[in-house]
Amino acid sequence: MAPAAVELGEIFRDAGHELALVGGPVRDAFLGRASHDLDFATSATPDQTQALLARWGDAHWDIGKEFGTIGARRFARSGTHGGDVVVEVTTYRSDEYDAASRKPVVAFGDTLDGDLSRRDFTVNAMAVRLPDLSFVDPFDGLTDLAHGVLRTPIAPERSFDDDPLRMMRAARFAAQLGFTVEPATWAAIVDMAERVEIVSAERVQAEISKLLLADRPRAGLEVLVETGLAAQVLPELPALRLEIDEHHRHKDVYQHSLTVLEQAIAQETGPDGPVPAPDLVLRLAALLHDVGKPATRRFEPGGGVSFHHHEVVGAKLVAKRLRALKYEKQVVKDVSRLVELHLRFHGYGDGRWTDSAVRRYVTDAGPLLERLHRLTRADSTTRNRRKAQRLADAYTDLEQRIAALREQEEIDAIRPDLDGTQIMAVLGIPPGRDVGAAYKHLLALRMEHGPLGEEAATAELRAWWESR
Repeated sequence: MAPAAVELGEIFRDAGHELALVGGPVRDAFLGRASHDLDFATSATPDQTQALLARWGDAHWDIGKEFGTIGARRFARSGTHGGDVVVEVTTYRSDEYDAASRKPVVAFGDTLDGDLSRRDFTVNAMAVRLPDLSFVDPFDGLTDLAHGVLRTPIAPERSFDDDPLRMMRAARFAAQLGFTVEPATWAAIVDMAERVEIVSAERVQAEISKLLLADRPRAGLEVLVETGLAAQVLPELPALRLEIDEHHRHKDVYQHSLTVLEQAIAQETGPDGPVPAPDLVLRLAALLHDVGKPATRRFEPGGGVSFHHHEVVGAKLVAKRLRALKYEKQVVKDVSRLVELHLRFHGYGDGRWTDSAVRRYVTDAGPLLERLHRLTRADSTTRNRRKAQRLADAYTDLEQRIAALREQEEIDAIRPDLDGTQIMAVLGIPPGRDVGAAYKHLLALRMEHGPLGEEAATAELRAWWESR
């Protein structure tokens, strides 16, 4: 038990209040996992809690005060191990239900057991009273934890009415902890999946991101799809189950996409590598790279199936969905760009690209190049070992070509040999469209032939200008 937790327990006890460590930190203690933040429940009112935390911590905040939550931080003390201690203390809560609307009215309660009853799953409804360290488990969460089962403390229908986002948390915990959803809870999710529509996009997005950044996102995604939740929050994903992949294997595009996600995760790097794990942009792109296939599927003569330009269509669909989920602009831009580029490599195996083509590949990928490397490699899920090896060898060759060009020139930031100021000086023209046209011409030459040098670039510029 963190010393700060016991100390807070003594402070609240001396003030005449109950305090208990609750939820994730208790669960993680049994699982041998570290919890960086500490969550507490108390009999104290929010005002009383705020006064006590103001004396204990170096900083405190009351952003969640209307819901009974006060937060505080104590900075790391010199000579002690560990960093800052962050705590959140919430007044006991209980739920009252309006039979007409079936929406809960959150009210403050007066018992720890009552507070635990309104938590999402039994494995999160365990507590440790402080400072005496007595264990409280009114809903047998420890047994469910041992069995790796997700079950609600009260009837699942009532729990999910309280907060429909709890249904998505079931999928997230399946990904993070490897737990399964018990049958009654699963059935309630299937029946009530549509109610997740009332949850804000920001909260849904946060759950999707936490799921994808987990160690086993595939398990959580399968819960989302099989219960019908994905149809509400990420409909492009279950739509892939209906499509046959272009290699005519028994797997469909949905299973292919889950495999690509797993293979992309395996290629993430350590903290000092080019794509540190876990990488949300790479994982989103891997999962969604083929979402354009349902809209572009065509049955060809002879029984074949094609998905022409699915990468372009998919990029637009991905951008639209991620914007709807309120992802930040850069994430939307990066993921959709990776989806758009994920097939670009496949022309490389048909014949060696020119240096110009390699330059364009690097330029188009820009800062996403390392992620594109990993997405492209992960997109090979063929069971034909010879074909898989051929694709891997071809991409290795491309990476070596890129490395060789890097040694010869500034391939990662290709610019014309003359800048705008030099162009105006050579041609004797003022700022305007002509300068932009000249810049584009020189950039095309640079891309095609590599560095020309200032003298050759000036001659090319004059020749182009005279030809106009």
